[in-house]
Amino acid sequence: MLCAGFSNQQQAFDNPPLYAHILVKMRPLPQLAPGSLLLEQSYAINPAAPYRIRVLRAERQGDGLVIQNQALADDQRFWGAAENEALRSRISPADLRPLEGCAYVVREHAGGFIGEVEPGCRCLVERKGQTTYLVSRLELDAHGMRTIDTGHDPQSHAQVWGSLAGPFEFSRTDDYSHEIPAAWHDAFQP
Repeated sequence: MLCAGFSNQQQAFDNPPLYAHILVKMRPLPQLAPGSLLLEQSYAINPAAPYRIRVLRAERQGDGLVIQNQALADDQRFWGAAENEALRSRISPADLRPLEGCAYVVREHAGGFIGEVEPGCRCLVERKGQTTYLVSRLELDAHGMRTIDTGHDPQSHAQVWGSLAGPFEFSRTDDYSHEIPAAWHDAFQP
């Protein structure tokens, strides 16, 4: 379900002062460990300049999944890789930088999945010169994805940034599941 493209166009058009129009694309990276996906998030007005680019790696742990979150060194080299297979294929393990405390703990729920950033307030995010910790939740099903990210002050735990109007509502626009290598399926069998 994660290997897809998503857009919150309807939400953004219905509520322009509250929600920017955002595109999210997640494509398999078969040259990396099983479950590795390139994540690009961009504003629809400028999809060539993503504001977030990461490599996610889903791993089965017990009855659920953990999605490791990794930054890319010098990430601008890979901008646009979600739509450029040759560029995607150049991403190597040497480019990956683990983001400590930023893994998502995911469980199956009602035909889909719900995930939250691991507990502990250790996923640190710098925004406008201030260090915050990330609180993030995602809900994923066959139709789309809902996400909400907020940043909190490490001392007071007060919310510093993030949506005040509720989660982003993304509809599925593309399906990239056919790109998942057949060998990966064994890695996710219980």
